[in-house]
Amino acid sequence: MTDGSRDVSRRAFMRTATGATAAAAATGTAAAQEGTPTASGTATGTGTANGTESGTESAGGGGGGPPDFGDWFSNVGNFGGSTTDARGQDTVTVTVGAEGNGGAFAFDPPAIHVDNGATVEFEWTGNGGGHNVVSDGEGPLDSDTYTASGVNYEQTFESDGIYNYYCGPHQGQGMKGSVVVGTDYPTASQGGAGGGGGPLGVPGSAKMLGVATSVVMVATLGMAYVFMRYGGDYETPGDE
Repeated sequence: MTDGSRDVSRRAFMRTATGATAAAAATGTAAAQEGTPTASGTATGTGTANGTESGTESAGGGGGGPPDFGDWFSNVGNFGGSTTDARGQDTVTVTVGAEGNGGAFAFDPPAIHVDNGATVEFEWTGNGGGHNVVSDGEGPLDSDTYTASGVNYEQTFESDGIYNYYCGPHQGQGMKGSVVVGTDYPTASQGGAGGGGGPLGVPGSAKMLGVATSVVMVATLGMAYVFMRYGGDYETPGDE
């Protein structure tokens, strides 16, 4: 084979290798773009069999997902991260002076989710001294301080939202609670409470395509180097 035909076969090989590499890269890029999630997600929080709500919700406002309490429960020892789902009940009871936070200094359950129009009854145990129920900031809860046991206070909630409250005499011990009403309230985001969502992930399929594309590119370039360095006897179709 002449040097001219060898040069022709080298050029043909390079054109073929370059085309294959470009096609593989384009395929991997398109697949990665198709598999990239957008900023608007779908709620994955659901009610569980034991009557609690858990899970994550896309960044943004209401929609009925897990509520965003911020750091309200950061020092509450009897809050485990779940909200008791009491929707569907006209009347819900919260115990005042339940065991928790180092004594009878807890609301039980500390966080509940009720329907709009539901009534929450606060029932004192008579333990832990005097307790009251007071809204954090603006809110409808404002009871007297009671020591006797029984349902000493109740409140009907007629507007959606999150209503945080505390016991004035024992707030420092972590005696705090919250009532989530309806569906229009701040929800927890994937990036943490009150955040705007975490970094968007890349699907596994897109990662695999990216790896495959890289392998094809490296192999093609390696073959091109070997061919150009050591030559070869390959001819393009039609060479004589």
